[in-house]
Amino acid sequence: MSPHSTKGASGLEAAAKGKFPSPPTFKDPLEERQYLKQRLALAFRIFAKEGFDEGIAGHITVRDPVDPTSFWVNPFGVAWPLLRASDLIRVDHDGNIVDGGPVRLLNVAAYMIHSAVHSARPDINAVAHSHSVHGRAFSTLGRSLDITTQDTCAFYNDIALYNNFGGIVLGPEEGHHIAEALGNKKAAILGNHGLLTCGQSIESCVFWFMSLERSCQAQLLADAAAAGRGGETVKIADEEAEFTYKTVGTEKAGWFSAKPAFDMMEHDSGADYKI
Repeated sequence: MSPHSTKGASGLEAAAKGKFPSPPTFKDPLEERQYLKQRLALAFRIFAKEGFDEGIAGHITVRDPVDPTSFWVNPFGVAWPLLRASDLIRVDHDGNIVDGGPVRLLNVAAYMIHSAVHSARPDINAVAHSHSVHGRAFSTLGRSLDITTQDTCAFYNDIALYNNFGGIVLGPEEGHHIAEALGNKKAAILGNHGLLTCGQSIESCVFWFMSLERSCQAQLLADAAAAGRGGETVKIADEEAEFTYKTVGTEKAGWFSAKPAFDMMEHDSGADYKI
């Protein structure tokens, strides 16, 4: 524990005064489905803006509220900045495309990874994976994230390291291994591959990915600077990290933290993404 610690109450509500917004609720699962598809279209546009698209690689999925054994995903090869709700495709537990837009082409790796995670984690509704630059670079180091900043405290005891790259994911085994390594955590560093995050909402899942990518970038910079001086980075003590996690690392914190990015993308996109 730091001698300068000034802990009070923890939790997101302790970080502000006033009434926090909450995610919308729905009585009609079909209405919820359309809303989630629109949010997923925004998520892809946010990822594209952040530079997380790499050719045809990467995918974000959301569990379907009408048939929770299936999920919505981007059609293979369609540019993320152009994705609309009507372009998304729905995939069942067996990898069949059962609904969706005009391009009914499924990325097999997306199905193998995401179906395994969705099946293993009924508590989460969204999963994101991309070959982002800094996550990719960090994934080659064979190590997990150091808790060195307030932002990385969101991943305190909540990130896995899967360090057994089994090649491009075209069969079920690698997907199951990734899901097993993830366990009950919200994020994973996939060795020699990239990053993966999940959440109860699309928004939290997207924010955890953005935050983890930037945390990897910050650690790469900090490690290089520290090594250049012949030293090491300063780690946050467990007690302070755990205390901070309760405010910045919860599902509600992730959902709320994503709100500015989604609001801005909704503003920039107009009504096009809803179609």
